[in-house]
Amino acid sequence: MLERWCVTLTIDGLLTLARAQLERVAPEDLGDEQQRGALVIDIRPEDQRRRDGPLPGAVVIDRNVLEWRLAPSSLHRVPESTEGRRVILVCNEGFSSSLAAATLHMVGVTGATDLIGGFQAWATIRAQVESAES
Repeated sequence: MLERWCVTLTIDGLLTLARAQLERVAPEDLGDEQQRGALVIDIRPEDQRRRDGPLPGAVVIDRNVLEWRLAPSSLHRVPESTEGRRVILVCNEGFSSSLAAATLHMVGVTGATDLIGGFQAWATIRAQVESAES
């Protein structure tokens, strides 16, 4: 019989472990990443997407089905999820996306990462660029 073992972490400890395996993307680099072929996944809940608007070029996948839509072994994988493709997850502020990206690594999506600061950071950068161009 296998013995059960458990390590208890704080949420901050879990987040630190998750991010240690990711090459996170700065919000100002998201457009360049998309141009180089990265698959950007918006995992924000519907109410946040409705409130703040869409993320241009992103595929919307609800967090609760993310692993089934992206894992190489899944029969329910979306066609955009090809082996070896960089996948950038975007949540509202860059916390749950870090945890989700680390989970994707566990199921074989080795190119998974997330956006630092999430949608809110990207929206702030976008607003600053648009203001400077006006």
